Amino acid sequence: MIVFIFTGEKHVNTLNNSTMKALKHIAAGLAALMILSSCSVLKNITSSASDTGSSTGGALAALYQIFKAAGGIDLGNLTNIINIGKILTGANSLANATQEFTSDFASGLIEGSSKLVNKGNVDAVMAALKALNNLDTSTLTKAADAAAQGTAMALTSSSAGVSPTINELTNILKLL
Repeated sequence: MIVFIFTGEKHVNTLNNSTMKALKHIAAGLAALMILSSCSVLKNITSSASDTGSSTGGALAALYQIFKAAGGIDLGNLTNIINIGKILTGANSLANATQEFTSDFASGLIEGSSKLVNKGNVDAVMAALKALNNLDTSTLTKAADAAAQGTAMALTSSSAGVSPTINELTNILKLL
C-alpha cells in the first residue's frame, strides 16, 4: 500500500526501499501460493476422475459377477440397483468431460474393475458408458437412490426407461 501525504502542492511517498523489498517478497510469496494451490486443484480433479472411474469399475465388476452367475440383471436385488446407480453416476460424469478427466476416469475404471476393464476393451466400455447418457435413466436413478437408503422400489423391465438402460448395461457387461 502506498501512502501519500498531501502537504500543500507536494506529495511525499512514505515508503522506503526496505518496505518496497518486503512488498515484493510478499507478492512473490502470494504468486507461489497461487501456483501451488492451482496444482493442488488439478490434482484434486484428477483424483476425482480416477475415484469416480474406480467406483464405476467396482460397480461394474460386482454387477458382472452377479450377471455371470445369474445370466441376467435381477432388478429385485437392492445391491444390483445400487451398483447400477453407481454406474449411471459414473456415466453421467463423462458427459461433457475433458480429455484429461476422461483419461483419468478410464485409468480408475480399469483399476476399480480389478482389470475386467482393460486396455483391450476400455474404449468400447467408455463409449458404452457415454451412450447411457442418451437414455432416460431417471427411473433407475431414483430406484438406486432409494436402494442406497435401504428402500426397495418396484422395478420391472417395463418401467419407464428401464429396458433400454438394462439392455445397454447388458451390452457393457458382455464386453468384460
